[in-house]
Amino acid sequence: MARLTDDTDAWVATASAAGRPTLVPLWFLWDRDTLLMATRRTNPTARNVTPAGTMVVTLGHTRDVVLIEGPARVVEGGALEADSGDAFAARFDGWDPRTTPSWVFLRCAPQAVKAWRGVNEQAGRELMRDGRWLV
Repeated sequence: MARLTDDTDAWVATASAAGRPTLVPLWFLWDRDTLLMATRRTNPTARNVTPAGTMVVTLGHTRDVVLIEGPARVVEGGALEADSGDAFAARFDGWDPRTTPSWVFLRCAPQAVKAWRGVNEQAGRELMRDGRWLV
């Protein structure tokens, strides 16, 4: 949970309908039990989740990682809840993608979460399954 609430950077992986993978770093905010991110609507990441798709997100470095998998959807800036948009802008020093029509938000609802630091944590790494927290 600390990574979800304290981190700001994530690696986001998506794939096109043809199976072409895309991996990009994005800022995120943990909001409404989802990861809220923003990207240009023309970027492959946004196109890959339009109208809805799956993404894999990793937080942290390789020796202290959280792996998140879940469905994602595109949210137009005008359709984003005002408090979510305000929190996003506050988190990122006033940067507000709602003011730029070429940007959209992505909301990923975790369905699986795993975390580990080393071999000793392999057995207990599954923290969420099918959208339900196990811890």
